[in-house]
Amino acid sequence: MTDENSSDLVLVTGAGGFIGGHLIGELRRLGYTRLRAVDIKPLGQWYQRFTDVDNRILDLRQREACLEAARDAQQIYNLASDMGGMGFIETHKAECMISVLINTHMLMAARAVKADRFFYSSSACVYAADKQTRADVEPLKEADAYPAMPEDGYGWEKLFSERMCRHFREDFGLETRIARYHNVYGPHGTYDGGREKAPAAICRKVIAAQLAGANEIEVWGDGEQTRSFMYIDDCLYGTRTLMASDVREPLNIGSDELVSINQLIDIVEQIAGVKLKRRYDLSAPKGVRGRCSDNTEIKQRLGWAPSVRLRDGMEKTYRWIYDQMVTPADRRRVYA
Repeated sequence: MTDENSSDLVLVTGAGGFIGGHLIGELRRLGYTRLRAVDIKPLGQWYQRFTDVDNRILDLRQREACLEAARDAQQIYNLASDMGGMGFIETHKAECMISVLINTHMLMAARAVKADRFFYSSSACVYAADKQTRADVEPLKEADAYPAMPEDGYGWEKLFSERMCRHFREDFGLETRIARYHNVYGPHGTYDGGREKAPAAICRKVIAAQLAGANEIEVWGDGEQTRSFMYIDDCLYGTRTLMASDVREPLNIGSDELVSINQLIDIVEQIAGVKLKRRYDLSAPKGVRGRCSDNTEIKQRLGWAPSVRLRDGMEKTYRWIYDQMVTPADRRRVYA
């Protein structure tokens, strides 16, 4: 994909987080010279930070902060939200809903500065719950978000913000692009503390058992719930391709490689060279029974779909998390 606007000022919000940090790094690699990275976290807590980028600490729930962040930006990637894995979003519904302020104020700021394009990172959590009740779930098509019955809290916020993007385009002419991400994973992400998602959590548990000489890990649910997981490189390419496209409707960006949590554990055990007992906690948060991306639309509209095999992506993710867990905190490479 040709990058014709590499001299534009590009804003990435949530840049101290997992996907945002990777996106800044990718745009740097592609030759973008005017990048602004914004996050609410102190710089020392950013997953990746680059010294040649305009890094700013701002609370984007506030309208004035959004105006400051967006000033002179031609392209805006809005990845900022208060979120995490199932253990977080099932127990922090109000906090997840408050993220609606971020997207509302960022849309208003994008309009005010006359930005050329605005990207919104939505989620597969917008899909109706009654279409995700079986482990052998039918892949979710974009139309399956309606009639609306999304994940309580986080999913409702994402679906509402999708509609905001649509109406800002229809009423004000702001070109918006919307991706429904499906379970993004990879290095340089959260792997402990309560916000981590299943791939990183399972890697951490297996590594911790190895290091402690234990022979058992805890699994949330019965392990038969299913998901598809997308490696970060696919996420970045899909995001940029969608941003540059003429696709105005929400689009799935996710893998269609469906696996159960038990199968995901099998993969991590193979990478680690161990076999562990599994203690199932049926009372733990586990989300919908099954979820997988239908990639028919993205193939038709973008001529591409995520293709990194889960085994390959998990190998890289496992190695990175292992290095983090065995390296003293003061010696880890956090910034680039």
